[in-house]
Order: sequence, then structure tokens, then C-alpha cells
Amino acid sequence: MHAHQQDFIAVIPEALDPAACAAIIERFEASGQEAPGRVGGGHFPDLKRSSDIAISGRAGWSDVEQMLNQAVFHGLKQYLRTYPFALIAPVMLQYTPAGGSARRIVYEDLESMDDATLSHLLMTVFRPGRINLQRYRAGEGGYPYWHCELYPKDGQAETLHRHLLWTLYLNDDFQAGQTEFFHQRRSIAPRTGSLLIAPAAFTHTHRGNRPQGGDKYIATSWVLFQPAAKLYGSG
Repeated sequence: MHAHQQDFIAVIPEALDPAACAAIIERFEASGQEAPGRVGGGHFPDLKRSSDIAISGRAGWSDVEQMLNQAVFHGLKQYLRTYPFALIAPVMLQYTPAGGSARRIVYEDLESMDDATLSHLLMTVFRPGRINLQRYRAGEGGYPYWHCELYPKDGQAETLHRHLLWTLYLNDDFQAGQTEFFHQRRSIAPRTGSLLIAPAAFTHTHRGNRPQGGDKYIATSWVLFQPAAKLYGSG
């Protein structure tokens, strides 16, 4: 794909089975674990009004975390075949093609690269972020503040390691509630089981519009770079 219309926003339909989505919502409601949703600076309901459960590493959620990460991993491979520079521009990767000798990876390699090699490269460069399950109440919930996902927050620069954002829509039995991207002038309508992937930086500033007539449920996180020590060695 070399079209000028590329906006780096990918929507992958049916990334997760509708029955699995429904089961996650059911478990969310039964758990009683939700807490008021936070933004980078803390709890500001005027910026974001949601109920969240951080499931990563939390007892009783590991199967859901694994299922979501697998769906995202699969979608990410599709994304990288469309946008190879997301993988190869930030770090100078080498690989050894069959019967050849080691060399730097170029753009064209990713079009023909087999799935196992791409998976290996992906895991070398990236790691999954902590997953949040979120509920936005009909007529009141939302994240109306225009924001991006890349900002300096912590000593480990964890939030600066965010490369891509993802959202997996768990239901669509409501109106409105789109994910709206400012510069691309694009609104993504939630569809049960579909996966949204986009860059984390200011170019893809976005907001989550208020659902009407029903509550909106999503799973969301980031694709992060591996820490420097893992990518480049401690030397």
C-alpha cells in the first residue's frame, strides 16, 4: 500500500469473537472491581468519566489478559504489514533470510516475510502494555478531552515508550460513542469485537465520545517498545 490516503489508523473487524466480548462484559459487571477512570494526571471526571478495571497481573483475569493480547498481537502483524516503518524505522533491525547472510531489514522485506519471522521481530522490539477494561455509562460517560497517549510522566519513561494505542470494542448496542481523531477528521464507530490500532503521538490526538441509549465497554492499552537494556544490551 502506497496510497496518499494512509492515515495510520487501522480497524480490524472480528478481532475477538462476540461471545468472548459478551463474557468479558459479564465478568466486568460481576467482579465489583471497577474504579473511577483516571487520566495521566489523576482523576478528573470533567476530562474522562468512566469505570475502569486494570486487569494486568490481577488475580482471576489472566485468561482475559492473554486472550486480548493474542487478538492484539494478531492485529498488530496485519498493521505492520501495512505500515512496516512502524517496526523498522525506530530501530535498526537485522535478520538472516533463508539461504542468505545477515543484513538490515528493509521496507520490502515485510511484505514477503513469513509469519514466524515477523512474530519474532515483533516480540524483540515491542511489549504489551497494561490492559484496562472500561465502561462508559449512557448519556454521561466519555473521554471528551482531546488527548494523545505519549507524554513524559514517570522516572522510567514508561509513558514515552508507548508507540501505538489499541482499543478493542466489546459491544455496540448503543448509539454514538465513536472514537474521534482530530487531525484525520475520522470517527471510528464501535463494532463488537473490532480492534482499533493507531499511533500514540500527538498526530493522532483523539477523544471518546459519549454513548447514548446504552453503556459502552472497551478494552484498551498500548504497544510499547522494549526497554533499552533489552533492545540494545546493558552496555
